[in-house]
Amino acid sequence: MSQLANDLDRDTLIKELTEEARQLRIEDIKMLVAAGSGHPGGTLSAAEMIAALYLSKLRLKPDEPGWPDRDRFILSKGHCVPIVYAALARIGTIPKEWLGTLRKFDSPLQGHPDRQRCPGIEANTGSLGQGLSIAVGLAVAARHDQAPWRVYCMMGDGETQSGQIWEAAMLAGRLGVSNLVGILDNNQVQQSLPVKEILDIDPVAQKYRDFNWHVREIDGHDVGQCVDALDEAETVTDRPTLILSHTIKGKGVSWMELSADWHGKAPSEEEGRVALDELEGKISAEESRKRFEALQKEGT
Repeated sequence: MSQLANDLDRDTLIKELTEEARQLRIEDIKMLVAAGSGHPGGTLSAAEMIAALYLSKLRLKPDEPGWPDRDRFILSKGHCVPIVYAALARIGTIPKEWLGTLRKFDSPLQGHPDRQRCPGIEANTGSLGQGLSIAVGLAVAARHDQAPWRVYCMMGDGETQSGQIWEAAMLAGRLGVSNLVGILDNNQVQQSLPVKEILDIDPVAQKYRDFNWHVREIDGHDVGQCVDALDEAETVTDRPTLILSHTIKGKGVSWMELSADWHGKAPSEEEGRVALDELEGKISAEESRKRFEALQKEGT
């Protein structure tokens, strides 16, 4: 558990983590604007859970990313790694100066996670559907070695359409790997359309229960619920846990929310300024939308 979680009472912790999530969103937008490419929608939706993990739950030594007893975090939806880079910089595992190099040639911060390049990254992911299989293997290895560390794996709802996810889910439930926590960032929209319009994954909670997982459903933008669900997972001793985190794609930037347009497109410098002004509380969501719409008219 992080020093932040150790030092603060719960109410203060939740307040601090909520602010940390906002700061992660701000860094995310800055990185994507500087890179000129990336995936804002799915990074913004994950901010509260990433804040809760890296600043409260995960057992890590930030200055020793290879510590053998560290918890492992696998980002199966690898295209959303910028929000993880922001968290790694926040805890001091990587220099904050690296954030401005996202997606540049020779940068440690590639568009998808690369464990050979970036400290704190546990697996190369991005081919959607593979992360949970990696996480199950790690959990089995930890149990075999009687190691104290736990494995956390964040998946996307769109990638949950992949068959490999369900093979891994079945195996994890069959083996009862209670040191595994799956986190489904259920942000409702995939690359081109809402998930329900392409291949509806519901009733996804019941499917995991049928595969012998403990399931907790939460509002993924409520940091308190994120913290409580992660704590609850540690009390489950006979099966893996799935945290079904209901979120909004593009959360925090009003004109990105639930829009497939912002799945894999970075904002321009002008759009980025509007997004940052909204995230920093300088303008309202209504004013942000007006400014964005004005920019679109200028562009046409």
